[in-house]
Amino acid sequence: MQYTEGGVAAAKGFHAAAAAAHIRYEGRSDMALVFSETPCTAAGVFTSNIVQAAPVQWDRERLKDDSARVRAVVVNAGIANACTGAEGLRCCGETAEAAASALGIRAEEVLLGSTGVIGMALPMDKIRAGVRSLAAGAGHSREKGTEAAAAIMTTDTVRKEAACTFTVRGQQPGEAVSVTLGGMSKGSGMIHPNMCTMLAYVTTDLAISKTLLDKAVRAVTADTFNMISVDGDTSTNDTFLCLANGLAGNMEITAENEDYAAFEEALRSVCRILARAMAADGEGATKLIETTVMHAATKNDARKLARSVVSSNLTKAAVYGRDANWGRILCALGYAGAAFDPDRTELYFAAPGEAGREKRLLIFSGGRAEDYSEAEAAELLSGAEVRILCDMHMGEEEATAWGCDLTFDYVRINADYRS
Repeated sequence: MQYTEGGVAAAKGFHAAAAAAHIRYEGRSDMALVFSETPCTAAGVFTSNIVQAAPVQWDRERLKDDSARVRAVVVNAGIANACTGAEGLRCCGETAEAAASALGIRAEEVLLGSTGVIGMALPMDKIRAGVRSLAAGAGHSREKGTEAAAAIMTTDTVRKEAACTFTVRGQQPGEAVSVTLGGMSKGSGMIHPNMCTMLAYVTTDLAISKTLLDKAVRAVTADTFNMISVDGDTSTNDTFLCLANGLAGNMEITAENEDYAAFEEALRSVCRILARAMAADGEGATKLIETTVMHAATKNDARKLARSVVSSNLTKAAVYGRDANWGRILCALGYAGAAFDPDRTELYFAAPGEAGREKRLLIFSGGRAEDYSEAEAAELLSGAEVRILCDMHMGEEEATAWGCDLTFDYVRINADYRS
């Protein structure tokens, strides 16, 4: 696998576009399109919130049928189309019909995404005009993918995209073909494990069965998008979609073989980049917090423990203040819902060092604080990326979660979000 430049338009046969529909923002694009030249196998994971936005309901319904094929995804930023009742679903239908008409496809082949303020109705005249502009401006280039990634941003400060290539078997004996996989995402606030206020879209020219695409998407989500937290709030609109159009020309993946493993590794790598980028770009954040739990008894325990630390507001505030308050970390581990022995636990602060070497400082072991340097700990907490390592000495499982520090700007941003 090799990383490459690009996003959702990097794979063969995928086009992207952005448009300024003036839905809620002025002076910027606020609608995006992803379009495939041929029908795609598609899989998705959505919010765990009981309150689900109309586009989430629309996409779930489309993807229920294993034989369903997708050609396009239309996304708007600024208004979430959540808690809008029957009108919200009607808007979804009208948006899909407008896209189908502009692109020459069927409405059933259109998936949707929305992000922004909850409870507001979509201005359908602007949406329809935006869809026409998207269809007219769609293209297969890195620039078009980048423009689409920027269009779906809300309180994000940077666009988020990634792409890679990998090799699988071709259709002829001994043949190998190159496959491209690229994605984009948005997310900055209302981010918490089990999906968050995030939209993520990945496209690939791989040929793969619906069953295995769905399996890979769910497995990767558990280790990437479900392992980030900014503020403990799970949104109504969370959506992760993966589209595969098969244009790479590989032998269709129908079994969990080496080709499937290569795809899952590539998907996990791209989604990990997108997840880390969302955590680092948390509203008001100045630091990315990466917590790795090592030697846990089970994988589920490792995930629970890591997520608990990055979700702790007290830990997040301590990192912001460069305060080596290990008690807050231990406390967060203690209420995570996973059994462990505090007397066997070791806690470290770490940060990237020179030539790729990691600086690491032991701060807690044997049930008590180590005799560490507060100045050295504060230095490790001063960079743009802070690592917290938790060695549980309970087993062999490991998991990593990502979050960010909690700053005064988080309150400022969310105090006037609708204004």
